[in-house]
Amino acid sequence: MIKPRGAPSAKLNDNRSDEVAQVVVITGASGGIGAALAERLASEGHSVVLVARRADALASVAARCGGRAYPLVADCTRRHEVRRAAAEAVATLGHVDVWVNNVGRGMTRQPSELTGTDIDDMMLVNVKSALYGMQEILPHFKARGRGHVVNISSMLGRIPFAAMRAAYSGAKHFLNSITSNMRTEIQQTHPDIEFSLVSPGVVRTDFGKNAVHGGPDSRELPDSQSAEDVAAVIAGVIRSRKPDVYTREGSQARVGAHYAAIGVDP
Repeated sequence: MIKPRGAPSAKLNDNRSDEVAQVVVITGASGGIGAALAERLASEGHSVVLVARRADALASVAARCGGRAYPLVADCTRRHEVRRAAAEAVATLGHVDVWVNNVGRGMTRQPSELTGTDIDDMMLVNVKSALYGMQEILPHFKARGRGHVVNISSMLGRIPFAAMRAAYSGAKHFLNSITSNMRTEIQQTHPDIEFSLVSPGVVRTDFGKNAVHGGPDSRELPDSQSAEDVAAVIAGVIRSRKPDVYTREGSQARVGAHYAAIGVDP
């Protein structure tokens, strides 16, 4: 485990000597993209704070991070627990440089069958958890004059191409919008606080199997990426601080082609 207070500031030793190690909080870090990102960043010399609900799973991920991980059990759908996680991360490591909102869950239900509870569930997990993360770390970033939030969205937040994922797709559209709006608001007074959006497509994780109401295994769907490939893209966004990134080449063209095909005028 990483030592309390004073996150490492040593140069990275992976041929990027111009970079300084950072303290990165990752929510939803017990598996999938979050776990892969934690391992990637730790291998690059960063310190990672792993936030999720399952202590045993977090401990397993932390063990693979070479002593650079601090596991922190919290439910990110509860604001007070996110506030506690942010405060504990700062108190333990001295500061936070990057906050990655990676908590998310899918749902398998056709739009004509959706209930109010279905919508509430998708908004709580996919939108409110990210909103809480942004709002609770923001005072710390403002005090430092710099910070970086990375929100993990989805191609379904750009193209509603899977009707069975209607509620999830709608929640990710909301996340995209609020990320952009937050950037616009905060950068008026704090231009060095960035809000980035990362949009993967199908990823070979337990996402499909864990979807509300069940669903197909994401590992069996075509045109998928590994969690490690997506983690590599997110690590690049942390370096570049680009505001909006897809995880696969050609995704932007795919979005344009979708709307052109349904007759949306430019």
